[in-house]
Amino acid sequence: MSSYSMSEEYWESFELQTEDLEFLYNHLLELETPLNSRELAEALIDERIHRKKMEIEKQRTTGGDLYQPKNAYSVQQKLIFPALSWKHGKVTGDRLGYSPVLGEFQVIQVTFDDGSQREFASDLLDHKLNEPPKIVEDVGIMTKETVLKIYSDDLIDTIEEGLSKNPGFIRIAGRWFPRALLIDINVGHLNLAEAVLDMAGGGPLPTSELLKQVEISADVNSKLIEFSMDMALEEDRRFDEVGPAGDVLWFLRRLEPPQVLSSPIFLRYQINEYDRSVLTSEMLDLEEDLDDELSPFTGNLGRSDEARVRLIFPHWRSGTLPLSERIRHLFPTAYEAPLVRFILVDGNTNQKFPGWVVRKEHYVFGLEDWYKSREAMPGSIIQVRKGKQAGEVIVQIENRRPTREWIRTVLVGSDGGIVFAMLKQIVATPFDERMVIAVPNKEALDATWNLSPKEQPAFENTVVNTVRELSKLNPQSHVHVSELYAAVNIIRRSPPGPILSLLAISPKFVHVGDLHYRLSNADDD
Repeated sequence: MSSYSMSEEYWESFELQTEDLEFLYNHLLELETPLNSRELAEALIDERIHRKKMEIEKQRTTGGDLYQPKNAYSVQQKLIFPALSWKHGKVTGDRLGYSPVLGEFQVIQVTFDDGSQREFASDLLDHKLNEPPKIVEDVGIMTKETVLKIYSDDLIDTIEEGLSKNPGFIRIAGRWFPRALLIDINVGHLNLAEAVLDMAGGGPLPTSELLKQVEISADVNSKLIEFSMDMALEEDRRFDEVGPAGDVLWFLRRLEPPQVLSSPIFLRYQINEYDRSVLTSEMLDLEEDLDDELSPFTGNLGRSDEARVRLIFPHWRSGTLPLSERIRHLFPTAYEAPLVRFILVDGNTNQKFPGWVVRKEHYVFGLEDWYKSREAMPGSIIQVRKGKQAGEVIVQIENRRPTREWIRTVLVGSDGGIVFAMLKQIVATPFDERMVIAVPNKEALDATWNLSPKEQPAFENTVVNTVRELSKLNPQSHVHVSELYAAVNIIRRSPPGPILSLLAISPKFVHVGDLHYRLSNADDD
């Protein structure tokens, strides 16, 4: 490939150079406006293409004069011929030429670097080659649009990695700016911002709204003032940036729900190491179908505009939804902020209420009152889809006439022992028959969850005891893995993987087909 090329290989091996960082820094200085990573990538691609073209121009025009028929040339003069793919040659002779149309003119003999020879007109004023040549034409340079379409993700990752390591750049909510240009935001300004948020119930409020109340006198770009305020708020522990990607919204940390600052106890998973290699394809399919947010992502899940969630006890009790791979894309996310505040919309009534995406812990908080109003229970089926407005997510439970159903019910004895029974309960929502569990006294279960890790029974004992309890409810004494997964999570938080692995390797369990298990004879008693 020609040294002039700036095609696939060039962009695939793209690395951020010192001169790139200097260009981006000066570009931001000139604009005095924070830019996001894609905007910086677009500017840098333009600069790289321009820089490459100048390099090509220098390569092509060094070592000789550009040939144009209107000029006169002398023997031994070195020439460059744009019309001949920029070939280089030397004048080795000249003579007089004549044409009935053009009259007299000079003819030069040129010997090219490859040894070939040709003759060319000179001192000829009327010729199309007298037009200034386009120094850079078809040299294998991809357009900015093509580069962005194919390589934008990789280029943005490279730029972000380079800028994040450079102390001269700072980023807030996905936008970059030179640190040196920030204006001073003092403690007084931040105290006023706290008061404004306090009066707003903690927030969320955009920076522009805060600046209306926090008057900052500065004869500079308003975007720069806003970004400087964002940076000062970001570095102050009193404030959290909770806006979705592209929006900057501020909230007072002390007024945020405790359940988003620290995971509810029912969602805390004491990691249980297990061997995934023993899981059969049937087990892996079920794991994917159960879509637990703690399960490893297999990369096979497609993205749909709507998803169904089968509620398990820990999320029902916590007023949360799992932020699993199947539904993650339906909720707003952020460039950096660990929390994102947004609006949940009841698909039945259009009632709106606040929700929180807790990105690191993979759950969505804010549904406790809604679960109560819709009479949800563990095993209820929740429909989730994107809202009509940005920053809104619709949650819905299909209307169902309440009926009395025989379903698994968890009971807590006076001694704290947990048993399962088939009892008639009023059910007001669609439900998964294998995962539905009535909880008449949820507070009685809390004591089990409040045990310290050392006080909890071993994981295997929990699974064995749960299988024993559930098998009493089935004439064949069989338990399906989905039933077991839902029931184990009544007692302690666990994704399906550890349960499946234990069923696969422990002699205490016997597989009787279609992911149904029973206790071995030795453990029946």
